[in-house]
Amino acid sequence: MDFDGEHRIDAPRAVVWQALNDPRLLAACIPGCEKLDATGPGAYIATVAIRVGALAARFSGTLTLDDVVEPQAYTLKGQGQGGVAGFVSGSARVTLEDDGDATLLRWKAAGEIGGRLASVGGRLLHGFAVKTANQFFSRLNAELGSQPDCSSL
Repeated sequence: MDFDGEHRIDAPRAVVWQALNDPRLLAACIPGCEKLDATGPGAYIATVAIRVGALAARFSGTLTLDDVVEPQAYTLKGQGQGGVAGFVSGSARVTLEDDGDATLLRWKAAGEIGGRLASVGGRLLHGFAVKTANQFFSRLNAELGSQPDCSSL
């Protein structure tokens, strides 16, 4: 399953980069995130609860950052296990570009799913992925809009 998109974030690129590397802020933005803890540089463990159609599951897994070009891009790789619900794994290349006083964030993701989650159907999964991405970026914009601008300090 492949997905991509672009979103305009109402904050300077340096602020967006910092946010995308802040586990506390990311946990607040990821729908269903129950835990996101750093385990080392560019490495995290996470627990996320999801509901796709009639299927509800809690996935636990790991995330790593690779191919980091600070403050422009990185590749996020992850995998998670959801018990009888199945598994997820994938990666996403995230790039940031200045867009006036804001930042243009582009992403391209590829993933695999297995188990009961795979039986839900492509159309429902695609809708879930789009909805989740939109919620994440909406929350990220709201979080960054509520942060003080530290660039002038």
